[in-house]
Order: sequence, then C-alpha cells, then structure tokens
Amino acid sequence: MALNEELRKQGNWLFRWRSYLPILMIVLVYFGMSYFEYPGHNETYDDIWELSCLLIAFLGIALRFFTVGYTPKGTSGTNTRKQVADLLNTKGMYSIVRHPLYLGNFITWLGVFAFFHLWWFSLIVTLIFWLYYERIMFAEEEFLRGKFGKTYLDWAEKTPAFIPNIRQWRSSDTKFSFKKAIKNEYKSLFSVIVAFTILEIIGDIFVEKRFEMDRMWMAIFISGLIMYVIIRTLKKKKLLENR
Repeated sequence: MALNEELRKQGNWLFRWRSYLPILMIVLVYFGMSYFEYPGHNETYDDIWELSCLLIAFLGIALRFFTVGYTPKGTSGTNTRKQVADLLNTKGMYSIVRHPLYLGNFITWLGVFAFFHLWWFSLIVTLIFWLYYERIMFAEEEFLRGKFGKTYLDWAEKTPAFIPNIRQWRSSDTKFSFKKAIKNEYKSLFSVIVAFTILEIIGDIFVEKRFEMDRMWMAIFISGLIMYVIIRTLKKKKLLENR
C-alpha cells in the first residue's frame, strides 16, 4: 500500500475514534503523576498555576466555541463518523488556519498537561498530539482536495495548516449561532473542569498522601456541574435548536 494511502487509512480510522482519545490519556496521567510535585509547596503559587492552566484550557474551548458558532451547515466540523462537507468553509477562523478545531484541542490539551509542572511532559504530549492529529488532518485534506479540487488547493496554498495568520482574516457570511456553539461545546467545557478536578485530587494523593478537595476546585466543579445540567436539560427540551 502506498504511503499516502496508508496515512489516509490511518487518518480516517483515527478521525472516527478521536473522541475516545482522552481515555487513552489515562496512561499518560499516571506516568505524569509519578513525577508530579508542588514546587515549594506554596498553596498560593499552586492555585495561581492551576488557574492559569485552566484558563489556557478554556482558551482552547473558546476557540472551538467561536469556530463552531460560525460554521455553516453542510461543512466539515464536529462530525465523527466520517468525512462530511457539502461546502468548503474558507471564512471566519478558516480564513486564518485550516484546522481551527484541532488547534483548539491542542491548546486545551496543553492547559491540562501543563498542570503537572513538568516541561518535558508537556513536550511529550505535544509530540503525541502531533503524531495523532497529523494523520487525521492528512485524511481530511485528501477528502477535501478530492471533492473541491482547485478551489481547495487555492485556499490551502494561502492558509496555514495549524499556526494562524491573523492578517488573512475574512469575516464569515454566516451569523454567529450561540445555541449551536453551546450545544456542541458544553460537554467539552465540563470535561475540562472534571479533568482538572480529578488531577487536583490525584495530585494530593500522590504528593501529600491524602484525599482532599479544596474549596476553590469544589466551587469550580459545582459551578460546572450546574452549567452542564442546565444546558443538557435545555438541549433535551429542544430549546437550543435554531428556529
């Protein structure tokens, strides 16, 4: 099998199952916790660091939120079963970077794994991310190239794959849909909050040899849970559907 065919096959398989990648990260979490420590054992410093990591992760979610809210119907986006695109989206976030959703995923990952205070661990996660998503991006681009031909090639030639070029920004023709964005991304937001809360608890177990959930993370978790329940209820009642 030719290399490009092999990469496309791998990319399509990873594309379909990419939502389950966080489960595989459990092994990495255990590995990272083996070296985890609270520098200086300063509670204030720890809180500032952890909140900074949380904000970085939220930035990744915000990028996805902004991208999804402007994504027209019929373009590739958050579908998971197979490649789908009736239209080529080249405006909004897609005017400055070809894979804004994966960029958002990377920033979120970076925030989560920076929690460990280990620069080399963040580097390992970055390399794993690149090897994983490189094949997915290759498969997506092969699909779009085959479907849209020269239109895709012209767009891809001037639009970076992963590092945005803000100077190329072109406003989207689609009106921003808050309902669509929140409906698609509320689970990701809550998942990040859950991940950080678990890491905080496990960190205390590994370092301090005790189980504890401090007030800050308890407040963050409860707030996230309330948000999740409210949005899920609204979604079930179809109150987040665009009219």
